[in-house]
Amino acid sequence: MVFKRLLGSLGVGGPTVDTVLDTGAVLPGGSLTGQVHLKGGSAAFDIEQITLELVARVEVEHDEGESDGVLTFDRFTVGGGFRLAEDQLFSVPFSVALPWETPVTELHGQGLGIVLGVRTELAVAGAKDKGDLDALAVRPLPVQEAVLEALGQLGFGFKSADLEYGRIGGTGQQLPFYQEIELTPAPQYAHAMREIEVTFLANPGGMEVVLEADKPGGFFSSGHDALTRFTVGHHGVDQRDWAAEVDGWVRQLADRHGSHAVPAAPYGHGGDPYGHGGGYGGYAHKDEHGHGHGHGGHHHDSHHDDHQRSGPGMGTVIAAGAAGLAVGVVGGMVAAEVVDEVGDFFEGDDEEEEGGDEG
Repeated sequence: MVFKRLLGSLGVGGPTVDTVLDTGAVLPGGSLTGQVHLKGGSAAFDIEQITLELVARVEVEHDEGESDGVLTFDRFTVGGGFRLAEDQLFSVPFSVALPWETPVTELHGQGLGIVLGVRTELAVAGAKDKGDLDALAVRPLPVQEAVLEALGQLGFGFKSADLEYGRIGGTGQQLPFYQEIELTPAPQYAHAMREIEVTFLANPGGMEVVLEADKPGGFFSSGHDALTRFTVGHHGVDQRDWAAEVDGWVRQLADRHGSHAVPAAPYGHGGDPYGHGGGYGGYAHKDEHGHGHGHGGHHHDSHHDDHQRSGPGMGTVIAAGAAGLAVGVVGGMVAAEVVDEVGDFFEGDDEEEEGGDEG
């Protein structure tokens, strides 16, 4: 837990809320469990509703440059409809399913600089208040870890990770943002790309892996980005030669001349998007701001009125080792900064949102 706050909408003497998540990182698409602990105030109150919000710090690109802000990407009602007596202690257990596209915040137990939180909202006597915020840790699915391990074994190194507001066209993306994991190129690919970005779009049936390369220009051409995507299933992870498979993906990406005006292809070969062959799934497409276009020119504006500039970004480096991508945190400080910034960042956002529309 990060905070425990008085229910500000009711003033001094109102109930307090303290949400405690069960220990350990969770998986995308997995269950998030814990308890909401309430303590009654100086009088009895009717607890109308207890809501958990999943929130993320997301970067937004716009005409003036780039900023970041808080985005709620899922909500769950976990309790309500009872009276909390004066000074009464009451706990509400919960178990909710995370979206499959929930970003990964750590690898091998080390933070990647991604800030996620679980925010608790109480509706009491017609008033709503965001009373508690907890940091959310998410570890990769086996397929995600296998792909990252393979990239490490091939010689790619971790550069940074962030969440980008927008959509990648030609994919089944569900959330209004996507995670980018930026890697420095392996020596054998340094001539073909300056960096590579990996995006995982998971769903119950499998995973879309979107690869984007920042390719250098030549004597007669400027640099450009090339994108492509592949689909893999969740099963049989231990029976595949991931290093060879991922190397094949990167070779195709290295040969790609650009992503613009390339139509998106259907999933996989023969209509099987998640077969054991890890079918090639076609192309993805982003515009010049890094945001995707779907079929028919559908585009999500990158500007979001609620997004405000926050603190400095946090970078981590992951060096390739015998076990694949092993996390090395710069100066040993980044993981601690992530925890501190969760509190500072979201607390400021709560203060900005109070008195606004609670929807």
